[in-house]
Amino acid sequence: MARWVFEPGHTAAEFSARHMMVTNVRGHFKNVHGVLEFDPKNPRSSRVEVTIQAGGIWTGENDRDAHLQSSDFLDTESHGVITFRSTKVDLVGDHDYRVRGNLTIRGITRETVLNVRYLGQWQTPWWEGGVDKGPKTRAGFVATTAINRQDFGVSWNAELESGGVVVGDLVEITIDAEAILEPQGA
Repeated sequence: MARWVFEPGHTAAEFSARHMMVTNVRGHFKNVHGVLEFDPKNPRSSRVEVTIQAGGIWTGENDRDAHLQSSDFLDTESHGVITFRSTKVDLVGDHDYRVRGNLTIRGITRETVLNVRYLGQWQTPWWEGGVDKGPKTRAGFVATTAINRQDFGVSWNAELESGGVVVGDLVEITIDAEAILEPQGA
């Protein structure tokens, strides 16, 4: 089975959660690393492992990012990484899969299902130090899921005076991944 490595510069995990009952706060993680065993002719045999540096959370507001890194939310001092390890792949279309796996946040692991779309693969240049050392084969994927943050011990909240809460429990996640094929025997 071909082995692929996610390129951190072109792979990101984004999230959205309800704020103050009226809007969504969005943020992302750019420091996403992982490996994928994948053959588009045999996707059921695929495996993926991903690691995200939790302290790299970015929402565009430094104070909010610091709060999200604190023990109220991700507790990045004690739980520096978020991981996902697949356990099963189901086909739902020619290029669409349901990838089941174990998601770990704050040291708590829960089964999670990612809805994944394979975008295809291309030969591309590979630049290092101003020199094209390509071509490299790249593949693209988009994955989505939704989790309840309470399931992972991310439970801080406050009630609003007029009813409702500051932070909703549902967190919608989108992962854009660009993977690079490792040469055989690497």
